[in-house]
Amino acid sequence: MITFAEYMRMALYEPEYGYYRSGSSRIGWDEGDYFTSTNLSVFFAHCMARQLHRWWEQLGRPVPFVVLEQGADQGKLAQGVRAWALREASDFGAALEYRVEDIRTGQDAQASQAAQVVQGTDQQPTTPPAVVVSNELVDAFPVHIVEVRNGELRELFVSIRDGQLAETFDRPSTDEVASYLDSYNVPWRQFGDGWRAEINLDALRWMRHTAQLLRKGYLLTIDYGDKAKGLYTRDRRSGTLACYYKHTINDQPFALPGKQDITAHVNFSALIAEGRRQGLRLNAFTTQRLWLKDSGIDEELERRRTTEFGEAFTNRASDRGQIALLQWKNVQEQVAALTDPAGMGNFKVLVLRR
Repeated sequence: MITFAEYMRMALYEPEYGYYRSGSSRIGWDEGDYFTSTNLSVFFAHCMARQLHRWWEQLGRPVPFVVLEQGADQGKLAQGVRAWALREASDFGAALEYRVEDIRTGQDAQASQAAQVVQGTDQQPTTPPAVVVSNELVDAFPVHIVEVRNGELRELFVSIRDGQLAETFDRPSTDEVASYLDSYNVPWRQFGDGWRAEINLDALRWMRHTAQLLRKGYLLTIDYGDKAKGLYTRDRRSGTLACYYKHTINDQPFALPGKQDITAHVNFSALIAEGRRQGLRLNAFTTQRLWLKDSGIDEELERRRTTEFGEAFTNRASDRGQIALLQWKNVQEQVAALTDPAGMGNFKVLVLRR
């Protein structure tokens, strides 16, 4: 019998067999299981580049300006940021040293096997990062699952029953699991039997490790979730655990182990509190929609409308005009998806600073 966190760690990160380690992970539209903001539109990378450029200026234009992206996956965000920097701000582009880490690229390192993303380069940067960035990373850390039973908190364990993986409940595996919800003032005793929640202890370990990388600068993480008060609610009785396979969502984590993604919403209260314990200050907590707008996504959309898709409006009756119109509508739809308040636009953006 093992905790669900141990099972999830194996299903996602076991060398050769885990979803993120075996080549089963598929991101994007074509034969993928899910997509991220980076896959959806280059506008996301351009907004990130403008944010980094702003921080570079505020930090006194250091050279090199080291940015470390954790959980970089295919490297599309890095590519987009570098391309924007070289094209739009050559002095910034010359100073920018954008490094990437991902668990798919190497062996497990210090902290948790899941929480410690693994370096994609051969050596640690000689200059510490001025900014650490992650996008949809923390939601994939293994989680413990708890359920209220007979008015008490019980933890979900994974066992074998009749040759199949099955749920078993027992006392919480550690005091940290048992006290977690109380530490964020979650009134779980009022929610009734059957209420479930996820507890992401690896997120705390990740924050402790990542905070130590920053001597002076910013930590920016984007993910789906909320502060504890909005995440752990009476009405969310089944928790937030979700599995993704070929762009379909299910609630069957024991199906297709190693072949589907498993995620849970992030408790941002935990990240903020642990960051503060590590000496970081809260700089911003907002939504992806508002962050993208503050980072110039609407202005870029308008510039592209006038510079690249003019024929969609001035020569719409022609074949070229029709093609331009279709391309313009596709770009509009991408931006709408990134900023949709009922979807990706409601992802949370957390910025901490030292």
